[in-house]
Amino acid sequence: MSDTDLEGASSRAARKRERRDHWRPGTLLRQAEVLVWPPRPRAALKVFFGFPGYILPWNLLYLLIAAFTWFCLTPNLATMRHLQLSWMALILARNAGLLFLIAGSWHLRLYIQKAQGQEFKYHPRWPAKGNNIFLFNNQVLDNIFWTFISAVPIWTAYEIITFWGEANGWLPYLSWQKHPVWFVLLFLAIPMWRDVHFYVTHRMIHWPPLYRAVHSLHHNNVNIGPWSGLAMHPVEHLLYYSAVLLHWVVPSHPMHVIFELQHLSFAPAQGHVGFERVVLRDGVTVKTDDYYHYLHHKYFEVNYGSAGVIPTDLLFGTFHDGSDEATERMNRRILPNLKS
Repeated sequence: MSDTDLEGASSRAARKRERRDHWRPGTLLRQAEVLVWPPRPRAALKVFFGFPGYILPWNLLYLLIAAFTWFCLTPNLATMRHLQLSWMALILARNAGLLFLIAGSWHLRLYIQKAQGQEFKYHPRWPAKGNNIFLFNNQVLDNIFWTFISAVPIWTAYEIITFWGEANGWLPYLSWQKHPVWFVLLFLAIPMWRDVHFYVTHRMIHWPPLYRAVHSLHHNNVNIGPWSGLAMHPVEHLLYYSAVLLHWVVPSHPMHVIFELQHLSFAPAQGHVGFERVVLRDGVTVKTDDYYHYLHHKYFEVNYGSAGVIPTDLLFGTFHDGSDEATERMNRRILPNLKS
């Protein structure tokens, strides 16, 4: 996670080469070496347990937030057997508050304080103002509106219904005391399930009629920022958060549900931050891992999935590694369809 001054210098050189276009990292994207043949066990172990890797730092961070949320900010299941405004309002308020804290922190440092200027920023411009494609003619206000008017209520509704079902024994429940191994393994599996679900639903809403009616709202954000992650049409939110329906059929604990939904809600801010790295101090940076999805916003028809351990884009021929050659392959794939 730490970079030397030499790596920082090479990144600045790459920025100079891309001056008239978007900045790109000095190295190409690679899919995780997990589902590869022949097997590479050492590389796979590094993916899972390395730093940075599958667990550290981001998935562990989201898991710790989920644990804090369950133990400190969530009523017990006995309380949630009945749909009462008091505990449902608490869930809504804490979801809105946590999302504001996380997405707002990214935005504050990078877009209000502009703590590192445009260092490692992909797009040469700041979020749009005076553009009538966005509500209020302001990209950030538009994004915040859709986040809190649509994303947070739909996220909360899925969460409330799932808790209510578990509390009443209508949905399968997993106990830590009885099944500790499965309890832990399910936490490891949830981000992988998210990768697969996201790819499938994302490809679906790129079907032209759904794209025009629904997904185009999200793609108004070519120059992405932290609040762009959940700036979606309500129909897209319904599909996006439906990943939690896994827990309606697979035995789960409420903390698994919280982790799933918070991962769906917090990771998009990181995945749309618009910077390849956040500078902590001279020579030390944190990689945001959002270049993969940034390329989707730039080119539309690539990288529908995510940079996780399930190589969905590689399997279906939609992977873009950031190179000019990948852009040429993309053009050869989509241009005949546009002409037909």
